[in-house]
Amino acid sequence: MSHLLEVVDLSKSYRKQQGLFRQTTVTALDQVSFSMNAGETLAVVGETGSGKSTLAKVLVGIEQPDQGEIRLAGQSVTLSHYRKYNHVIRYMFQDAERALNPSQKVGAMLDDVLRFSTVLDEKQRQQKVLQSLQQVGLLDEHIGFYPHMFSAGQQQRLALARALILDPKILILDEALTVLDPTLRAQIVNLLLELQQQRSLSYLLISKNLRLVRHISDYCLVMQHGKVVESGPTEQLLLQPQHPHTKKLMGLS
Repeated sequence: MSHLLEVVDLSKSYRKQQGLFRQTTVTALDQVSFSMNAGETLAVVGETGSGKSTLAKVLVGIEQPDQGEIRLAGQSVTLSHYRKYNHVIRYMFQDAERALNPSQKVGAMLDDVLRFSTVLDEKQRQQKVLQSLQQVGLLDEHIGFYPHMFSAGQQQRLALARALILDPKILILDEALTVLDPTLRAQIVNLLLELQQQRSLSYLLISKNLRLVRHISDYCLVMQHGKVVESGPTEQLLLQPQHPHTKKLMGLS
């Protein structure tokens, strides 16, 4: 049985201008490999610049890798396939307020996602929009609201509704809970765990919050300078870190 997501030797570099005539190469991902199963949460941790967010952007097609392979449900994903698979793996941004279009009402915003990626008719799309709002604890009447009319916690729920409206198998949470206060963060975490159980969702959690990582993830990757330097079951890795960088992240060095 194949994994839901397999990443094999994924690499990505950028050219950076230094001065008028000189360019240097910055390696963001260096032969990164891992796999995920349905219903699992995989955490990716590391310092700023370790390659975590680049990995997320490559997985959803925002950036293209230089080399390596991404397989979803056993099928290799290429540039031409990203549109086909954009419902399988979805991305939830760090700052919900900035990621939401301030000039669009909630109903139109969610309907746009469905019009672009499905063949549902207008009535079916409206039903799906309302269902998605209800799943994240928002009300039918919120369909006519603008994003600025929501609290921070409600904006996060709205961002989650938009990410889940295509019924993905994998949701990437790129520091998506960072801006919330502890009470709101706990509420969203509980919602994510409920949805995971109901829908067998897989989460790829990018976070610097090791307490959160320990609480909700099954497995953990530790990244440094674009490489995976340590990986394993979260509880074991955090209780008995082996690599010096993991120990540094945990404040043990």
